[in-house]
Amino acid sequence: MRKKLSKPLSLIVLGFVAIIFVFPFYWIITGAFKIQEVTILETPQWFPLDPTFDNWISLFKNPAFVWLRNSFIISLSTMILVCVTASLAGYALAKKDFKGKELIFGLLIAAMALPKQVILVPLVQIVNSWGLHNTLLACILPAVGFPFGIFLMKQFSETLPKELLEAAKIDGCNEIGIFIKIVLPLIKPGIGALAIFTFISSWNDYFLQLVMLVEKEKLTMPLGVALMQQEFSTNYGVLMAGATLACIPIIIIFIVFQKNFTQGITMGAVKG
Repeated sequence: MRKKLSKPLSLIVLGFVAIIFVFPFYWIITGAFKIQEVTILETPQWFPLDPTFDNWISLFKNPAFVWLRNSFIISLSTMILVCVTASLAGYALAKKDFKGKELIFGLLIAAMALPKQVILVPLVQIVNSWGLHNTLLACILPAVGFPFGIFLMKQFSETLPKELLEAAKIDGCNEIGIFIKIVLPLIKPGIGALAIFTFISSWNDYFLQLVMLVEKEKLTMPLGVALMQQEFSTNYGVLMAGATLACIPIIIIFIVFQKNFTQGITMGAVKG
């Protein structure tokens, strides 16, 4: 009897939780098609009775496509570079013996505890000395040495059997061949999870992009959406249209890589 009651009860609870999480997306999407007078009504209009595309027209009068392109360039470049460097560094820390390995790993763990605000001043000075301020590279390069990514890939690489790597060396495979042909296929779920984490964090990295980017044509979608908020009045319809446009790529990336994401999280939890 308890089993019969627990299943429908759990479905009801899960359905209620799903509605709570989905409703903000629904409200943003429907708000993108409402006129300003409707968005500020005290009694909310749950569905746009007179939908309009004026908000989207106003959005693209701003360089919304340019902001979207900049966000894609920063996020994709950061994701690729982080996955490459983190997988190499994680494998080296897990399977190679060299002096200072424990010290390097300890420094990486300590760096994970530092917020970006602490390292902001020296980071800006370095970027300025390289002449990269107000460029997209200023938002890409600081994220390449992502400590969490190296830590995650080290945990995956530690579970690789040493016998497999030694057998590859006996067969005459060099270090690059071992990494590409043996290591990468085995840590692929971890790379998939890291790719999603990196893309989303880079896409939503408002703070670093706000400091590094100045010109309107160099802004990203999060900065562009924030720019639409005026001092004395805000067009909430245009703001919601921009928020909708900013959410679409993240949702697509998560749906495409959902299998790798769940595998990576599950395997990481089991492997410890």
